[in-house]
Parts: sequence; structure tokens; C-alpha cells
Amino acid sequence: MRYFASITLLLPLVWICINPTQAQPQASIKKPPVIDMHLHAFTATSQPNPVTGKPSACTSDNALLQATLAAMERYNIVKAVVSGPLNLVKQWRDAAPSRFICAPAYPLYNENINVDFLRAEYLAGRLGAFGEVLAQLAGLSPSDPWLEPYLKLCEELDVPVGIHTGMPPPGITYSSCPKNRARLGSPLLVEEALVRHPKLRVYIMHAGYPFLEDTIALMHAHPQVFADLGWINWHLPQKEFHEYLRRLVQAGF
Repeated sequence: MRYFASITLLLPLVWICINPTQAQPQASIKKPPVIDMHLHAFTATSQPNPVTGKPSACTSDNALLQATLAAMERYNIVKAVVSGPLNLVKQWRDAAPSRFICAPAYPLYNENINVDFLRAEYLAGRLGAFGEVLAQLAGLSPSDPWLEPYLKLCEELDVPVGIHTGMPPPGITYSSCPKNRARLGSPLLVEEALVRHPKLRVYIMHAGYPFLEDTIALMHAHPQVFADLGWINWHLPQKEFHEYLRRLVQAGF
């Protein structure tokens, strides 16, 4: 059976749903450990809540970091792969090295990142993953030759790669990413890169939503592909998310 990457809040919810007669007061439930594969390091003022449109209640970068660590403690998130601008990601890692696995987002936040620099950082253990690969937002396929040096390195060093698939933030084409196109979110666009790098371990972020058939086809054909449920597990209407997840599980994953 193929597994999905664990996501904050998902496992406690499933536990209560499948054990309704054993539901206890929230404070007494022993939450299972979670590895969050999809966390971003932001500044306090950079990203409003995409559901409410409201800015963060945190008024400083450190306050946002501490709020994140408090949420991780509350929900027993033992590890998180954190991506974003490399300098900010490193600040988060230095603040809690046992909690964060660092991953440079590419290309939007770290467009000119050097492959030799990355090699040294991975070998020294200062980085542990690569992504989020935001090719779609840059108007590229995730199999574009521009990404080849990075994918080759990750295959060589067995570094897992998280690739953005599915939907971008609404309206981003008209604000900050004019080259973004919805069609570039299809998970099937990852396939040529997988064929060139058969030992590359990939997880498609957002589980390819809303490209259900493409996601099923890709994961069926390529056993080294996994999926994370980040963003769609709280941004989508709950009924829609549950139906999408149900269909993927029903398909055998």
C-alpha cells in the first residue's frame, strides 16, 4: 500500500472518526506523532491567511516562529520539512534543529541557488530535502531542463523532492506570478523527470488536486511517487477534501 505524507491535524481527526465510541475530551487524547511534510517559513507580514484574507496575528518574525513551535507541540508534530527563502529557513532550523528539516524552495525564492553549494549543505546535514519546487508559478513544467542539475543532485544524494502540483493560490497570475498557468499543475508533467531519474524520491504536494485522474495515473505508474495533503486539507471545503482523499484511497493508495 502507498502512504500519504502525514499532515498536521489529519491523524487526530481520523482517530476520532474511526473510533467514535472511544472519543474522549480533547485534553486526554494522546495524539499520535506527526511528520508534517509541507511547512513554510514566512515573515510575519508576508502572507495573509488565504482562507480569511486576514494578516497573521503575529507581529514579528520570531513571534510567528514561536507560534509555529507551540502548534507543533500541541499537535505532537515531531518533525516538519520547512521550505522557503533559504536564509529564513536556516533561522528556523537554528531555533529548533531537532524539529525542522530544511528544504530550499525553488525557483521563486532561491532562483540562483548554486548546485555545488547545495551539495555541500546536504553532505553536511544542514539541508534534508529539496522543494517546494514551484515550477508552475514560474511558467515551467517540473520536467523542464532548467531543473535538471538539481534533480540529478537529489537523485545522487537520495534527497527527497517536493514538487508543487495542482492549484496555485487564486489570482496569483495577476499579482506576483504572471507566467503561472493552471495547466502546468498537472502531476503528469512530473513524469519525464521521473523517467530520467528513476531513483529520485518525489512527493507531489497538494496531492495533485484537482487533477484526480492524473494523480492516480502517475502514482500507479511510478511507485517512487508519494503525495502530501498540505493546503488542501484546510483550504478546501471539508466535504470536497474528504471526497478527494476517499477517491485516492479507493484507488488503492
